[in-house]
Amino acid sequence: MNIFSLVLAVFGLSLFEIISSIDNAIINAEVLTTMKPKARRWFLIWGLFSGVFIVRGLLPLLIVWVMAPSKGLAGAFLASFSADQEVAHLIEASAPVLLMGGGVFLVFLFFHWIFLEPKNFGLPGERFIQAQGVWFYAVVSIILAGVVWFGLSQRPILAFSAVVGSTAFFIIHGFRQQAELAEKNLMNSGMSDISKILYLEVIDATFSIDGVLGAFAFTLSVPIILLGNGLGAIVLRQLTISNIGRIKKFLFLKNGAMYSILFLGSIMILDSFGLHIPHWVSPVLTFSVVGYFFLKSKQALALISKK
Repeated sequence: MNIFSLVLAVFGLSLFEIISSIDNAIINAEVLTTMKPKARRWFLIWGLFSGVFIVRGLLPLLIVWVMAPSKGLAGAFLASFSADQEVAHLIEASAPVLLMGGGVFLVFLFFHWIFLEPKNFGLPGERFIQAQGVWFYAVVSIILAGVVWFGLSQRPILAFSAVVGSTAFFIIHGFRQQAELAEKNLMNSGMSDISKILYLEVIDATFSIDGVLGAFAFTLSVPIILLGNGLGAIVLRQLTISNIGRIKKFLFLKNGAMYSILFLGSIMILDSFGLHIPHWVSPVLTFSVVGYFFLKSKQALALISKK
Protein backbone atom coordinates (compact mmCIF):
# COMPACT_ATOMS: atom_id res chain seq x y z
CA MET A 1 0.00 0.00 0.00
CA ASN A 2 1.56 3.32 -1.09
CA ILE A 3 1.45 6.45 1.05
CA PHE A 4 -1.54 7.93 -0.81
CA SER A 5 -3.60 4.77 -0.36
CA LEU A 6 -2.60 4.59 3.30
CA VAL A 7 -3.65 8.19 4.01
CA LEU A 8 -6.88 7.71 2.07
CA ALA A 9 -7.68 4.55 4.04
CA VAL A 10 -6.95 6.18 7.42
CA PHE A 11 -9.12 9.23 6.74
CA GLY A 12 -11.83 7.07 5.19
CA LEU A 13 -11.85 4.86 8.28
CA SER A 14 -11.98 7.91 10.53
CA LEU A 15 -14.90 9.42 8.65
CA PHE A 16 -16.78 6.13 8.66
CA GLU A 17 -16.21 5.71 12.40
CA ILE A 18 -17.54 9.22 13.06
CA ILE A 19 -20.69 9.04 10.96
CA SER A 20 -21.59 5.47 11.93
CA SER A 21 -21.55 6.45 15.62
CA ILE A 22 -23.39 9.78 15.42
CA ASP A 23 -26.64 8.51 16.94
CA ASN A 24 -24.83 7.02 19.92
CA ALA A 25 -22.78 10.20 20.36
CA ILE A 26 -25.94 12.33 20.45
CA ILE A 27 -27.51 10.19 23.17
CA ASN A 28 -24.20 10.17 25.08
CA ALA A 29 -24.10 13.97 24.91
CA GLU A 30 -27.61 14.21 26.32
CA VAL A 31 -26.73 11.89 29.21
CA LEU A 32 -23.55 13.87 29.89
CA THR A 33 -25.62 17.03 30.43
CA THR A 34 -26.96 15.37 33.59
CA MET A 35 -23.43 14.84 34.95
CA LYS A 36 -20.96 17.09 36.75
CA PRO A 37 -18.08 18.75 34.80
CA LYS A 38 -15.49 16.54 36.52
CA ALA A 39 -17.33 13.39 35.38
CA ARG A 40 -17.59 14.72 31.81
CA ARG A 41 -13.83 15.33 31.74
CA TRP A 42 -13.24 11.82 33.06
CA PHE A 43 -15.44 10.42 30.28
CA LEU A 44 -13.41 12.30 27.66
CA ILE A 45 -10.00 11.17 28.96
CA TRP A 46 -10.31 7.71 30.53
CA GLY A 47 -13.45 6.78 28.65
CA LEU A 48 -11.61 7.59 25.46
CA PHE A 49 -8.82 5.20 26.45
CA SER A 50 -11.23 2.30 26.98
CA GLY A 51 -13.35 3.13 23.92
CA VAL A 52 -10.43 3.46 21.52
CA PHE A 53 -7.63 1.24 22.77
CA ILE A 54 -9.59 -1.54 24.43
CA VAL A 55 -12.83 -1.92 22.47
CA ARG A 56 -11.83 -0.75 18.98
CA GLY A 57 -8.35 -2.20 19.45
CA LEU A 58 -9.34 -5.57 20.88
CA LEU A 59 -12.04 -6.48 18.35
CA PRO A 60 -9.81 -6.38 15.23
CA LEU A 61 -7.11 -8.33 17.06
CA LEU A 62 -9.62 -10.98 18.12
CA ILE A 63 -10.72 -11.27 14.50
CA VAL A 64 -7.09 -11.73 13.40
CA TRP A 65 -6.67 -14.40 16.07
CA VAL A 66 -9.76 -16.25 14.76
CA MET A 67 -8.28 -16.14 11.25
CA ALA A 68 -4.85 -17.31 12.47
CA PRO A 69 -5.59 -19.46 15.56
CA SER A 70 -2.34 -21.41 15.28
CA LYS A 71 -0.46 -18.31 16.44
CA GLY A 72 -2.40 -18.00 19.68
CA LEU A 73 -3.89 -14.76 20.98
CA ALA A 74 -0.55 -13.23 22.04
CA GLY A 75 1.13 -14.36 18.82
CA ALA A 76 -1.63 -12.90 16.68
CA PHE A 77 -1.31 -9.61 18.59
CA LEU A 78 2.44 -9.39 18.01
CA ALA A 79 2.24 -10.61 14.42
CA SER A 80 -0.36 -7.97 13.56
CA PHE A 81 2.27 -5.28 14.11
CA SER A 82 5.13 -7.11 12.42
CA ALA A 83 6.03 -8.20 8.91
CA ASP A 84 5.16 -11.83 9.65
CA GLN A 85 4.46 -13.22 6.19
CA GLU A 86 2.86 -16.39 7.57
CA VAL A 87 0.16 -14.40 9.36
CA ALA A 88 -0.28 -12.16 6.32
CA HIS A 89 -0.92 -15.23 4.15
CA LEU A 90 -3.31 -16.71 6.73
CA ILE A 91 -5.27 -13.47 6.91
CA GLU A 92 -5.37 -13.21 3.13
CA ALA A 93 -6.59 -16.79 2.81
CA SER A 94 -9.25 -16.33 5.51
CA ALA A 95 -10.33 -12.88 4.31
CA PRO A 96 -13.30 -14.06 2.18
CA VAL A 97 -14.88 -15.74 5.21
CA LEU A 98 -14.49 -12.60 7.33
CA LEU A 99 -15.68 -10.30 4.54
CA MET A 100 -18.77 -12.42 3.89
CA GLY A 101 -19.94 -12.41 7.51
CA GLY A 102 -19.19 -8.71 7.98
CA GLY A 103 -20.75 -7.78 4.66
CA VAL A 104 -24.03 -9.57 5.40
CA PHE A 105 -24.14 -7.91 8.83
CA LEU A 106 -23.74 -4.45 7.31
CA VAL A 107 -26.23 -5.01 4.48
CA PHE A 108 -28.84 -6.20 6.98
CA LEU A 109 -28.09 -3.12 9.08
CA PHE A 110 -28.87 -0.85 6.12
CA PHE A 111 -32.12 -2.58 5.23
CA HIS A 112 -33.31 -2.46 8.83
CA TRP A 113 -32.71 1.28 8.80
CA ILE A 114 -34.41 2.00 5.50
CA PHE A 115 -37.45 -0.19 6.21
CA LEU A 116 -38.03 0.18 9.95
CA GLU A 117 -36.16 3.03 11.60
CA PRO A 118 -37.35 6.65 11.87
CA LYS A 119 -35.37 8.99 9.63
CA ASN A 120 -35.21 12.29 7.79
CA PHE A 121 -36.10 11.39 4.22
CA GLY A 122 -33.14 12.39 2.07
CA LEU A 123 -33.80 10.59 -1.22
CA PRO A 124 -36.92 9.88 -3.31
CA GLY A 125 -38.43 6.53 -2.41
CA GLU A 126 -37.29 6.42 1.23
CA ARG A 127 -40.73 7.38 2.54
CA PHE A 128 -42.40 4.70 0.38
CA ILE A 129 -39.93 2.02 1.50
CA GLN A 130 -40.46 2.83 5.16
CA ALA A 131 -44.21 2.53 4.63
CA GLN A 132 -43.57 -1.08 3.53
CA GLY A 133 -41.64 -1.87 6.71
CA VAL A 134 -43.07 -5.36 7.11
CA TRP A 135 -41.15 -6.36 3.97
CA PHE A 136 -37.81 -5.99 5.77
CA TYR A 137 -37.84 -9.61 6.88
CA ALA A 138 -38.75 -10.87 3.41
CA VAL A 139 -36.04 -8.80 1.73
CA VAL A 140 -33.20 -9.84 4.05
CA SER A 141 -34.34 -13.47 3.91
CA ILE A 142 -34.19 -13.43 0.11
CA ILE A 143 -30.75 -11.77 0.20
CA LEU A 144 -29.48 -14.37 2.67
CA ALA A 145 -30.88 -17.24 0.58
CA GLY A 146 -29.17 -15.88 -2.56
CA VAL A 147 -25.83 -15.33 -0.83
CA VAL A 148 -25.92 -18.80 0.75
CA TRP A 149 -26.77 -20.39 -2.62
CA PHE A 150 -23.82 -18.75 -4.37
CA GLY A 151 -21.60 -19.41 -1.35
CA LEU A 152 -22.35 -23.14 -1.45
CA SER A 153 -21.39 -23.25 -5.12
CA GLN A 154 -17.94 -21.84 -4.30
CA ARG A 155 -17.00 -22.76 -0.72
CA PRO A 156 -19.45 -24.06 1.91
CA ILE A 157 -17.64 -22.04 4.57
CA LEU A 158 -18.76 -18.85 2.79
CA ALA A 159 -22.39 -19.90 3.13
CA PHE A 160 -21.84 -20.63 6.83
CA SER A 161 -20.17 -17.24 7.29
CA ALA A 162 -23.18 -15.52 5.71
CA VAL A 163 -25.50 -17.28 8.17
CA VAL A 164 -23.21 -16.27 11.06
CA GLY A 165 -23.31 -12.65 9.86
CA SER A 166 -27.11 -12.63 9.77
CA THR A 167 -27.30 -14.32 13.20
CA ALA A 168 -24.87 -11.76 14.64
CA PHE A 169 -27.02 -8.95 13.25
CA PHE A 170 -30.20 -10.09 14.97
CA ILE A 171 -28.45 -10.85 18.27
CA ILE A 172 -26.54 -7.58 18.39
CA HIS A 173 -29.50 -5.57 17.17
CA GLY A 174 -31.62 -6.94 20.01
CA PHE A 175 -28.99 -5.90 22.55
CA ARG A 176 -28.66 -2.53 20.84
CA GLN A 177 -32.38 -1.77 21.03
CA GLN A 178 -32.36 -2.52 24.74
CA ALA A 179 -29.20 -0.43 25.17
CA GLU A 180 -30.77 2.58 23.44
CA LEU A 181 -33.82 2.44 25.69
CA ALA A 182 -31.67 2.03 28.80
CA GLU A 183 -29.36 4.87 27.75
CA LYS A 184 -32.26 7.28 27.35
CA ASN A 185 -33.56 6.26 30.77
CA LEU A 186 -30.21 7.23 32.29
CA MET A 187 -31.16 10.89 31.92
CA ASN A 188 -33.98 10.49 34.42
CA SER A 189 -32.35 7.99 36.74
CA GLY A 190 -30.76 8.56 40.12
CA MET A 191 -27.56 6.73 39.19
CA SER A 192 -24.22 8.21 40.21
CA ASP A 193 -22.00 9.83 37.58
CA ILE A 194 -19.50 6.95 37.78
CA SER A 195 -22.25 4.41 37.19
CA LYS A 196 -23.49 6.38 34.19
CA ILE A 197 -20.01 6.53 32.68
CA LEU A 198 -19.49 2.80 33.09
CA TYR A 199 -22.87 2.13 31.51
CA LEU A 200 -22.09 4.46 28.60
CA GLU A 201 -18.84 2.60 27.98
CA VAL A 202 -20.62 -0.76 27.83
CA ILE A 203 -23.15 0.65 25.36
CA ASP A 204 -20.37 2.24 23.30
CA ALA A 205 -18.80 -1.21 22.94
CA THR A 206 -22.04 -2.48 21.42
CA PHE A 207 -22.17 0.37 18.91
CA SER A 208 -18.49 0.02 17.93
CA ILE A 209 -19.09 -3.26 16.07
CA ASP A 210 -20.35 -1.53 12.89
CA GLY A 211 -17.20 0.53 12.57
CA VAL A 212 -14.88 -2.42 13.24
CA LEU A 213 -16.58 -4.72 10.73
CA GLY A 214 -16.85 -1.98 8.10
CA ALA A 215 -13.15 -1.24 8.53
CA PHE A 216 -12.22 -4.49 6.81
CA ALA A 217 -13.78 -3.14 3.61
CA PHE A 218 -10.99 -0.53 3.65
CA THR A 219 -8.03 -2.73 4.56
CA LEU A 220 -7.02 -6.00 6.22
CA SER A 221 -4.13 -4.29 8.03
CA VAL A 222 -4.86 -4.14 11.77
CA PRO A 223 -2.47 -1.20 12.48
CA ILE A 224 -4.20 0.92 9.83
CA ILE A 225 -7.63 -0.05 11.20
CA LEU A 226 -6.54 0.88 14.73
CA LEU A 227 -5.15 4.20 13.53
CA GLY A 228 -8.19 5.15 11.45
CA ASN A 229 -10.84 4.00 13.93
CA GLY A 230 -8.89 5.46 16.84
CA LEU A 231 -8.63 8.86 15.16
CA GLY A 232 -12.33 8.82 14.34
CA ALA A 233 -13.27 7.85 17.91
CA ILE A 234 -11.13 10.69 19.33
CA VAL A 235 -12.79 13.27 17.06
CA LEU A 236 -16.24 11.90 17.83
CA ARG A 237 -15.64 11.92 21.58
CA GLN A 238 -14.51 15.55 21.37
CA LEU A 239 -17.64 16.45 19.38
CA THR A 240 -19.73 14.68 22.00
CA ILE A 241 -18.34 16.94 24.69
CA SER A 242 -18.16 20.26 22.87
CA ASN A 243 -20.25 20.60 19.74
CA ILE A 244 -22.85 17.86 19.38
CA GLY A 245 -25.68 20.40 19.19
CA ARG A 246 -24.34 21.66 15.87
CA ILE A 247 -23.95 18.14 14.52
CA LYS A 248 -27.61 17.41 15.31
CA LYS A 249 -28.63 20.20 12.94
CA PHE A 250 -27.21 18.33 9.95
CA LEU A 251 -30.33 16.30 9.27
CA PHE A 252 -29.02 13.85 6.68
CA LEU A 253 -25.67 12.73 8.10
CA LYS A 254 -27.30 9.54 9.34
CA ASN A 255 -28.48 8.87 5.77
CA GLY A 256 -24.91 9.24 4.57
CA ALA A 257 -23.73 6.78 7.20
CA MET A 258 -26.31 4.17 6.27
CA TYR A 259 -25.76 4.38 2.50
CA SER A 260 -22.03 4.09 3.17
CA ILE A 261 -22.75 0.97 5.20
CA LEU A 262 -24.73 -0.47 2.27
CA PHE A 263 -21.88 0.17 -0.18
CA LEU A 264 -19.20 -1.16 2.18
CA GLY A 265 -21.22 -4.29 2.98
CA SER A 266 -21.82 -4.91 -0.73
CA ILE A 267 -18.11 -4.49 -1.48
CA MET A 268 -17.23 -7.00 1.24
CA ILE A 269 -19.68 -9.59 -0.14
CA LEU A 270 -18.50 -9.12 -3.72
CA ASP A 271 -14.87 -9.33 -2.60
CA SER A 272 -15.57 -12.57 -0.74
CA PHE A 273 -16.89 -14.07 -3.99
CA GLY A 274 -13.60 -13.22 -5.73
CA LEU A 275 -14.50 -9.91 -7.36
CA HIS A 276 -11.47 -8.06 -5.99
CA ILE A 277 -12.24 -4.36 -5.69
CA PRO A 278 -9.33 -1.89 -5.27
CA HIS A 279 -8.86 -0.66 -1.70
CA TRP A 280 -9.24 2.98 -2.75
CA VAL A 281 -12.86 2.39 -3.80
CA SER A 282 -14.17 2.11 -0.20
CA PRO A 283 -12.78 5.42 1.11
CA VAL A 284 -13.67 7.28 -2.11
CA LEU A 285 -17.25 5.99 -1.94
CA THR A 286 -17.47 6.91 1.75
CA PHE A 287 -16.21 10.46 1.15
CA SER A 288 -18.53 10.89 -1.84
CA VAL A 289 -21.68 9.61 -0.13
CA VAL A 290 -21.09 11.47 3.13
CA GLY A 291 -20.11 14.61 1.21
CA TYR A 292 -23.36 14.50 -0.77
CA PHE A 293 -25.54 14.20 2.33
CA PHE A 294 -23.46 16.81 4.16
CA LEU A 295 -24.15 19.32 1.39
CA LYS A 296 -27.81 18.29 1.38
CA SER A 297 -27.92 18.92 5.14
CA LYS A 298 -26.37 22.37 4.69
CA GLN A 299 -28.96 23.24 2.07
CA ALA A 300 -31.76 22.14 4.39
CA LEU A 301 -30.20 24.14 7.24
CA ALA A 302 -30.05 27.24 5.02
CA LEU A 303 -33.73 26.87 4.10
CA ILE A 304 -34.72 26.49 7.76
CA SER A 305 -32.73 29.59 8.76
CA LYS A 306 -34.55 31.67 6.12
CA LYS A 307 -37.96 30.80 7.56
